[in-house]
Amino acid sequence: MNEIVALDALSLSRRIRAREVSCREVMRAYLDRIARLNPLLNAIVSLEPEESLLAQADACDAMLSRGQWLGWMHGMPQAPKDLAQTRGMRTTWGSPIFRDFVPDQDAAIVERVRSAGAILVGKTNVPEFGLGSQTFNEVFGPTRNPWDPSRTAGGSSGGAAAALAARMLPVADGSDMMGSLRNPAAFCNVYGFRPSRGRVPNTLAPDAFSQQLSTDGPMGRSVADVAMLLATQAGYDARAPLSLDNDPAVYAQPLERDFAGARIGWLGDLGGHLPFEPGVLELCRDALKAFETIGCTVDEARVDFDPARMWQTWLTWRRFLVSGSLAVHYRDPQRRALLKPEAVWEIEQGLGTAAIDVHDASVARTALYRAVLAAFERFDFLVLPTAQVFPFDVNQRWPRQIAGREMDTYHRWMEVVILPTLTGCPALSVPAGFGASGDSAGLPMGIQIVGRPRDDLSVLQLGHAWERATEWGRREPAGLREVA
Repeated sequence: MNEIVALDALSLSRRIRAREVSCREVMRAYLDRIARLNPLLNAIVSLEPEESLLAQADACDAMLSRGQWLGWMHGMPQAPKDLAQTRGMRTTWGSPIFRDFVPDQDAAIVERVRSAGAILVGKTNVPEFGLGSQTFNEVFGPTRNPWDPSRTAGGSSGGAAAALAARMLPVADGSDMMGSLRNPAAFCNVYGFRPSRGRVPNTLAPDAFSQQLSTDGPMGRSVADVAMLLATQAGYDARAPLSLDNDPAVYAQPLERDFAGARIGWLGDLGGHLPFEPGVLELCRDALKAFETIGCTVDEARVDFDPARMWQTWLTWRRFLVSGSLAVHYRDPQRRALLKPEAVWEIEQGLGTAAIDVHDASVARTALYRAVLAAFERFDFLVLPTAQVFPFDVNQRWPRQIAGREMDTYHRWMEVVILPTLTGCPALSVPAGFGASGDSAGLPMGIQIVGRPRDDLSVLQLGHAWERATEWGRREPAGLREVA
């Protein structure tokens, strides 16, 4: 592997600023890597012309020669998720409806990485409108997992996670409603962070107040990279009514912290409510020993809230919000014909939801939030698996059953991620090991570290300590070496 693409993002940034490597060399190395691996993985889409990218890299080098430096991403290749609008670059949302759409403005997270010096090389692939934790669509096709290209990379930030794991990007952005920053991170053995609600502003949502479940956030090959990208993405923006007014520079500081005596609460399968593919729960439970090596105590935990009620609360909120954003396409027969069945189902479910249903779900969500606060009186962090299955066949739309239990919706197999989403708590997916036998042998899995509301920094600090105490995240997808 080229030494440049092997560097973590912060190390690459330091070498660029010190002019130990040129921006052109960095761009050349990443473009070569993309040319070798992307035809197999299909992680990066809508690639920009090579001549334009090299010219932008040359311009960044010229700035450095004059003593000008835009920020820590100066000259660094970046590919925003294809749900984020990019001025002058195609944004499809993975939908045939927007196959040729080119926005005239940037999403906030894109504005901010451009200001930090990033060069946009393309977009990362997504499922249509981000629906489902399996990245495939009718515009670009499926994204494949670098650990086993016959498997899915997860979703909806599947292209971002696969590109990171394959060293086609130094760092990546994503978004998360139902685990979209967490599930693909676990499936690809990288780090994915869902920030607290409002931490990263969304300035282009047509209904800004509806951004209560989904949030943008960072992904990386190290927790320090994740935190640094969060420092760029986060920060108050008056255009986003739910935006938090805190100084994001705190995430750019060193993450070292002593966790001796920290109390970890293991939620596991929520008291038997969640089914798991054989091996997942055992792998995650065994990985908890790493917390003990850094001085934490780990005990069984529970949230005093009926998991079945939590799922029904989730269904109501999700169909209410998703149908609100997509109903405009459903009402047009020509556009409706282009929607995937899962999107049509979501919209129709939402159109049949009454206002009183949303009110009742809001009451239940508040009760869940208070139950989680009560759990945090005993524990400093809550932990549970990131996914209920290992990466599955890339040609399978979604798992139809887990451990003999039928999945009654296309997203029921990802139920394990909804607690942080509904409560707005920060959650970091960290690598937790690999399947040991059978079809899952060698496939990655992760666990979620969930922190108190708005305590994003502590979650990142614990994730950093976890990373230093383990070796899983340092492994590379061995199956790609021959291809590369």
